[in-house]
Amino acid sequence: MAYWHIGILAYWHIGILVIGLLLGWVLFGDSSNKEMKHNHDKASEVNQMWTCSMHPQIMKPEPGDCPICGMDLIPADSGNDGLDKGQFKMTKNAMALANIQTTVVGHGNVDNDILGLSGKITENEDEIATQPAHFNGRIDRLYINSLGEKVKIGQAIAEVYSPELIAAQQELITAYKIRESQPLLYKAVRNKFKNWKIHDSQLAEVEASGKVKTAFTIYSHISGIITTIMVTEGAHITDGRAIFKTANLNTVWASFDAYENQVSLLKKGQNIKIVTKAYPDKIFDAKISFINPVLNSSTRTVEVRAVLHNSKGQLKPGMFVVGSLELTSNKKNETMIIPESAVLWTGERSVVYIKRNPNDPTFEMREIMLGDAINGGYVVLSGLENEEEIVTNGTFTIDAAAQLKGKKSRMNNEGGKVMTGHEGH
Repeated sequence: MAYWHIGILAYWHIGILVIGLLLGWVLFGDSSNKEMKHNHDKASEVNQMWTCSMHPQIMKPEPGDCPICGMDLIPADSGNDGLDKGQFKMTKNAMALANIQTTVVGHGNVDNDILGLSGKITENEDEIATQPAHFNGRIDRLYINSLGEKVKIGQAIAEVYSPELIAAQQELITAYKIRESQPLLYKAVRNKFKNWKIHDSQLAEVEASGKVKTAFTIYSHISGIITTIMVTEGAHITDGRAIFKTANLNTVWASFDAYENQVSLLKKGQNIKIVTKAYPDKIFDAKISFINPVLNSSTRTVEVRAVLHNSKGQLKPGMFVVGSLELTSNKKNETMIIPESAVLWTGERSVVYIKRNPNDPTFEMREIMLGDAINGGYVVLSGLENEEEIVTNGTFTIDAAAQLKGKKSRMNNEGGKVMTGHEGH
């Protein structure tokens, strides 16, 4: 009987031990496997980023909702493609759809090298004249009233009331009466009127009548086209003050603004062909007569001028013109020129996209320095080397792709996440 109880107790303890081992395996063995699996998954997701299929500029380190459209984020490409920070790839299919075209750059790759300058017609300031007042007074009548009006030497331009002249006329009448006994006094009084540019005919009228004139007529001593009128009727004039200005439009200036990196291509005496918008079929041949030695610091340009003959009056100040200069052969051979379509502008920067390998669609942005505009392209001063391949068609598409991939782009020179304005919402 005692042995039977001992056997029952032994089996009972063995059963409890087996059940304990089973529970331990279930509770701890499975959790250990889960932990190992969790750690493995966590290790594989250390560098995992999440993005939105509709807004690829959104990049987050963990899954969630898109802050723009609310869609579930999806795993983004790991980016472990061996590319530099500023480089990115496009698929051949995407390039074909966007019609991406590239060109290998080099020296002398444009046959017709023409430098184009924009400007306008201005008055020839060497031919500008000023009609001043020669005494103090008040303008009672003004005979010139319109800009563009022609005026000739000897033409009456105004009637002036002057207390100064009234007093001088009284001296003249007195000196005229004693001219036989006091010839020097009479001459001195008359010379005063000559300094005031008063005509002898008006003085003779005063001497003959013995009466003081209350208004004297002023006559022009210059000729030309009136460009500025400084006075009106009723206005007071003073000795030396300008009444109007004239320009002789038989010759005019074609005035251009050349950027500072274009100045090296220009020289005095260089031939320039000029076309106006008013006469697009007529070419005016001239030579550069002046290159301003001072740079305009606000526009970063230098004034360049050419003198044009204008005896027929076709060229009018204010007309827009375009000047064209042919580059010399040595400049043509040394100059690197790229198409206008290859360049993207942002403020003071100009950028292009380089294709790194002819057989691999890998691109990166490159900031360059440009010179003058030539025949639908630009002279490259720095930033590109011979035989480099640049994007010449579809440049905006390439730039958009760079922005979406967080690479260096036209509007993001440092690269990284694109700010959309929705952050924090």
